[in-house]
Amino acid sequence: MANRLGVCSWSLQPKSPADLARKVKEVGLSAVQLALDPLRRGEWPVDLTRETLAAAGIEIRSGMMAMQGEDYSTLETIRRTGGVRPDKHWKANLAAAERNAAIANRLDVKLVSFHAGFIPECDDDPQRGIMLERLRAIVDCFESHGVRVAFETGQETAETLESVLEQLGRGKSGANFDPANIILYGMGDPIDALKRLAPFVRQIHVKDARPTTAPGTWGTEAPVGDGAVDWTALFREVAQARLRCDLMIEREAGETHIADIRLARKLVTRIATQEGVMVS
Repeated sequence: MANRLGVCSWSLQPKSPADLARKVKEVGLSAVQLALDPLRRGEWPVDLTRETLAAAGIEIRSGMMAMQGEDYSTLETIRRTGGVRPDKHWKANLAAAERNAAIANRLDVKLVSFHAGFIPECDDDPQRGIMLERLRAIVDCFESHGVRVAFETGQETAETLESVLEQLGRGKSGANFDPANIILYGMGDPIDALKRLAPFVRQIHVKDARPTTAPGTWGTEAPVGDGAVDWTALFREVAQARLRCDLMIEREAGETHIADIRLARKLVTRIATQEGVMVS
């Protein structure tokens, strides 16, 4: 079975379902990870979105949700505001998860990813226990609608995420592996992280980045192939681990998203094929 290659809807900065369909075809793809929050907020009608993409031959392979109040201005602000960590947004985030889970079910989407937030490394940290309980509540919400959850990598080390996934006690949950995030947050080597997390990987984000030269600050996102991710080594590990999951191209920085996504599609297809990973 081939690993499906698609694109993250938000990377195309679409203004409507029709605009998204047009841009997905423009970059030469037919699969998408769909941001669910515009549908939850009523900006995009659910049925219209499904029908428009289906008519264009585009498959919604997974969904994404963002948590309320997240501030990515600096590493410190996202540490405080990211994921399920902030108490003041917890009830709103749980309610949003419940609505997004129902929407995912209507769209026949079986996987949704999001950032859990900075999870403390130490088991005895009270904040870690609180976050684990909140993550269980969200996972249970999605699973009640037949949807699995994948936590984005990067805001913690692979070791910490591995231990969290084991402690959650929710075997269907896993990781959305983003090698660039690991570099951007300074959380280790992406290939080492993939080796550790491979049993939990449910989806991979195709994104690249360069590490920071000033500790405590962000790294820099780069077009795929121009950053520090060793794509040959990554796909070699995908092949060795026999991973069968979708590959979703994500591009958030820069002004040439369409061109960058096209180049990423070509590079990923070529390198993956060379390393024995089937991509469709």
